[in-house]
Amino acid sequence: MAQLDTLDLVVLIALLIGTAAYFTKGTYWGIPKDPYAASFANANGAKAGRTRNILEKMDESGKNAVVFYGSQTGTAEDYASRLAKEGSSRFGLKTMVADLEDYDYENLDAFPDDKLAIFVLATYGEGEPTDNAVDFFEFITGDDVSFNGGGAAEDRPLANLKYIAFGLGNNTYEHYQALVRKVDAALTKLGAQRISAAGEGDDGAGTMEEDFLAWKEPMWTELAAKMHLEEREAVYEPTFGVAERDDLSADTNDVYVGEPNKNHLEGKSKGPYNSHNPYIAPIAESREVFTVKGRNCLHLEIDVSASNLTYQTGDHIAVWPTNAGREVDRFLNILGLSDRRHMVISVKGLDSTARVPFPTPTTYDAAIRYHMEICGPVSRQFVAALAAFAPDEASKNEMARLGEDKDYFKEKVSNQYLNIAQVLERVSEAKWANVPFSIMIESIQKLQPRYYSISSSSLVQKSKISITAVVEEIRVPGSKPNIVKGVTTNYLLALKQKQHGDADPDPHGLTYAITGPRNKYDGCHVPVHVRHSNFKLPSDPSKPIIMVGPGSGVAPFRGFIQERAAQAKAGEKVGKTILFYGCRKPSEDFLYRDEWEVYKQALGDSFELFTAFSRETDQKVYVQHRLSEQAALVDELLQKKANFYVCGDASNMAREVSIVLGQIISSRRGLSAEKGEELVKAMRSSNQYQEDVWS
Repeated sequence: MAQLDTLDLVVLIALLIGTAAYFTKGTYWGIPKDPYAASFANANGAKAGRTRNILEKMDESGKNAVVFYGSQTGTAEDYASRLAKEGSSRFGLKTMVADLEDYDYENLDAFPDDKLAIFVLATYGEGEPTDNAVDFFEFITGDDVSFNGGGAAEDRPLANLKYIAFGLGNNTYEHYQALVRKVDAALTKLGAQRISAAGEGDDGAGTMEEDFLAWKEPMWTELAAKMHLEEREAVYEPTFGVAERDDLSADTNDVYVGEPNKNHLEGKSKGPYNSHNPYIAPIAESREVFTVKGRNCLHLEIDVSASNLTYQTGDHIAVWPTNAGREVDRFLNILGLSDRRHMVISVKGLDSTARVPFPTPTTYDAAIRYHMEICGPVSRQFVAALAAFAPDEASKNEMARLGEDKDYFKEKVSNQYLNIAQVLERVSEAKWANVPFSIMIESIQKLQPRYYSISSSSLVQKSKISITAVVEEIRVPGSKPNIVKGVTTNYLLALKQKQHGDADPDPHGLTYAITGPRNKYDGCHVPVHVRHSNFKLPSDPSKPIIMVGPGSGVAPFRGFIQERAAQAKAGEKVGKTILFYGCRKPSEDFLYRDEWEVYKQALGDSFELFTAFSRETDQKVYVQHRLSEQAALVDELLQKKANFYVCGDASNMAREVSIVLGQIISSRRGLSAEKGEELVKAMRSSNQYQEDVWS
């Protein structure tokens, strides 16, 4: 055999590499890039290729102002976007919006003194940071905070940082506005310069929007004076470009018709499942738990056995809803898009820092149905912005008046609970065809998952998650009555109806695309993920617990008691387990009535149930009344370090329960009312008193 010289070997290897490259093109290399991959290609929401250096990002994109947000439901993110847009259009600031979890904070000490940082921060739960703000909050408020330039807090390392802060909160919660107040104090302690007084919006009082509008005007005035900005006439400048695609159809494989990311589009859904990536879970069981016509409360069993989802008793399950067909049709119709609902559109940011809130290319219908909160409350600022696109002068004047007169807006819009399409319909029946779709994407929040307290025990059923949900409805009387239906609970009701044999479920005149994009949810599936909670049973089952949960607030306590009953059956010592439960009438809405008897058999004298029925007699009786009647038992258990839990309505019930508990402690122990309140606060601080409440 002839010997190969070096040149022959080089040529042969080159030929082999070339051949391999040719046959693997498109498989291992040369793969066409998905233009949306940066945000949605990865199921876990990974943001590959993005710098985590905010100063570098601002320099690269030519920005001199960044609006950070910490948001749980999307409202803080919406306010951040609005501030960024207004700062740009009115004052010429080069703004960008930034998710707090996308950046590092160690280099904030190098923040240039000619640039601005705005923090829009929602307080979540019991004074906690939102999920995306946890790392920032722990860093900036930490005792050992350290920046790249070195120096301790007393060295005022953030002396160059000019900032503004606005907080979102609910005054019915114990730790109202805790996040923005603590962050503001920490920034000031570190030497940062606050340009204007921190603002606070109160969702509990129903004044969030007006609080925001009232705060921002003097804020802009102070900012303009201190940073030498000149105000100019604001005109609409789109953040996103929307292009109709005649070369694609809704049936094209790479067109998103409601899929949340690329893996779902390609039918390769995989974990981890989280707030960026839902698991399409089968509904194993669904049933009605109210026994009265006209009202619905659903019990559903969600099967997560084929996923990597896990939960602990007391956690929350997030349900990803779709908008009702009736509201999707209304929205498309008023904008003159009905005939083009399945037209494919590509959406892209016109600025390098703008992030499209859903994957594209998609269709008008899919964007509206699966991704936009079209049934959400309407802001006065948004209505004012739409005046410029009104179909006639009279409509323009009416929109301008609604945008300027807060009392008139409250009467015509807020008090009627109108969504944006209903507002446009009432102002003019003509088509609002001049409204750019881009302004709708920019101004309407992203459709958010809804969270429900899990009503099962992970010890008893680790692969099935129980949901207990009252189907929501608000009836608004008047010359033009409006009935507002809960987006997610009615969607779940439609799924329940389908599972029970209704081929075309139509709850309350609503229809839903319950089979999902490309029929991927067929067979009664629902998109979900799990969010872990601090609302937990004590690790020692012998420790006594007191639970207060009227209505669907009993959901997590069903899981608690289910778990304790299983522990008792297994021979473990279980402490006193007390439940205060309330509803209207035992014959109508007594949730899980038969189950409590079963748990009683397992737990024996360890379990006691105290009921309050508000409509059974002329005298309304609520859980706080029953709590007061059992003052001796409650105080005895608290003296034994019982954990105290409350779940349900924050604005009335939870507040009343807290007051009554303070009264029980003070009266039973011979203390002043003030001391009783102090001890309740101490219980909260030590996690002996836990709440899972909503408004």
